[in-house]
Order: sequence, then C-alpha cells, then structure tokens
Amino acid sequence: MYQWLLAGTAASAIEAHLREAKDFDKIDVAYFAQLLEGTIGCAGELEDAVRPFLDRPVKELSPVERGILLLGGYELAHRHEVPYRVVINEAVELAKTFGGTDGHKYVNGVLDKLAAKLRPDEARTRASS
Repeated sequence: MYQWLLAGTAASAIEAHLREAKDFDKIDVAYFAQLLEGTIGCAGELEDAVRPFLDRPVKELSPVERGILLLGGYELAHRHEVPYRVVINEAVELAKTFGGTDGHKYVNGVLDKLAAKLRPDEARTRASS
C-alpha cells in the first residue's frame, strides 16, 4: 500500500516485486493478491468510510497509517470471515512495526469505530461478552 500511495505503482507490479522477497512463498498468495487489488480498487470508498473517524483530512495522514487504515478497512468491509478483532490487531501490529510512535493507537481507534459501523452485530456481540 505504501508503494501504491507514494508512487502510484500498479498492484501487479507491487506483487511481482514482492514475489522476489525472502519468505514470500510462505504467505497465502491468493489472499495477499485479493487484499492488495481489492484495497487499491476500493480506495476511494474506503477513504470515505474512514473519513468520519479521522481528526484530519485523509491526505494528511502518514502514508503508513493511511495504507494500514485502507487495508484494515477493506478487510472489515469485504472479508467477514476474518473476525474484526483480528483485523484490528493485525493493523495495530503493522502500525507498531512500520508507523510512527503512537500511530498504532490512532489506527486502533479509527478501525474500532469503523468496525462498529460496518459490523455492528459482531461488535455488539463482542462488547457484551
């Protein structure tokens, strides 16, 4: 996502480049491709979905936080077999690894609010247990 946001690189070129990375063969390639292509393809809709939960314009987010929010937003919106808490946890871990000092807190807060909007039944069930 970072490469796409900064350089506008096509999903196919990003995937081809990453296929050369060490340990790429250990990932679920089909899932990876779907997330990459789906997130890029739905970026406008995903930005619209997270916008109400931001404290600044989308374009002012760091590219790392923006990419993570788009990716997490895509999974929340389109991959309902993945529990929303797993989506948020993975996004937070990405933000801790690649983002700014407190970026993970920001990502957590935004995606938690987005999950309540996109998956109200799941969020409500989780909150009451």
